[in-house]
Amino acid sequence: MTAQIAIERRPGLILPTILTIVGTAILCTLGAWQLQRMQEKHAYIERLQAQAAGAPAAMPANAEWAKLDAAALDLTRVAAKGAYVDGPIAGVRTTIAAGPPGSRQLSGFGRWVFQGFRLEDGGIILVNRGFVPESRIGQIGPASGPDTIKGFLRAPEIRNTFTPDDLPSIREFYTRDPGAIAASLGLPPAPFYLEAEREGDGLTPPAGVDVRELIGRIPDNHLQYALTWFGLALTLLGVFAAWVWQARKGSAPA
Repeated sequence: MTAQIAIERRPGLILPTILTIVGTAILCTLGAWQLQRMQEKHAYIERLQAQAAGAPAAMPANAEWAKLDAAALDLTRVAAKGAYVDGPIAGVRTTIAAGPPGSRQLSGFGRWVFQGFRLEDGGIILVNRGFVPESRIGQIGPASGPDTIKGFLRAPEIRNTFTPDDLPSIREFYTRDPGAIAASLGLPPAPFYLEAEREGDGLTPPAGVDVRELIGRIPDNHLQYALTWFGLALTLLGVFAAWVWQARKGSAPA
C-alpha cells in the first residue's frame, strides 16, 4: 500500500521532459546561430582589412543608386571624384572615446561635419568630412573646389527610442541620416553617404575615420554569446536531472 501511494504521488515527468527538450533545443539553436554570426562577422572584418590594404573601388554610378541595397554596400571602400557643393554644412552630434595611450585622435563631445559633394556623373552624395570637437566647430567652414575623396559608403544610421529629435532648421542632427541631412541642405537625397578616410595626423579637424579604428569599433562578441547560450542549455539539463533525482528519491518506498 505504501509503495502504491508513493507511485501515485510521483510527479509527472512527461511535461517537464518535453519542456526541457524544447528549451534545450532553443538554447542550442541560439548558440549555433551566434557561431554562424561569428563566422560571418570575421569574414566581414577580413573583407574590410583587404579593402583597406588595396585600391578603393569606383563609386557606384548615380543612375544605379535606386537599385542598390545600402545595407549590402555598407563599409565598401570607394574613391569619389567630383567637387564640393557650394553651400552650408550640417553637423551630427556625437561623442568620440579617447584612444589608447599613444594614439593620435580627436575625442570628446563634438560633431560629424556633413557637406554635399557633386560627382563627375552629376550625382550628389553627402560626405562626412570627419569629427570636430565642440570647442572648435566655429573654426570649420564649407570645403570648396574639386577633390577625390577616399572613404567608405555607409547606410543610414538607425534611430532608437532615446535618440533626441533632429533640428533640421539649424542643420543639427543626432543620427547620420543622409535623406534628412540632404533635405536640410537643399540637396537631393541619396541612399547612402560617404565617410571620408582620415588624412594627416588625426588631430586637425575635421578628422576623418581611420580604417583601423573603424574595424576596431565593430563589435565581435558572438563567441561570448554562443558560450552563454550553450551554458544555459547545460544548466537547464542539470536542473532537470537534479529535479528528476529528487523526485525519484522522494517517491522511493519507505
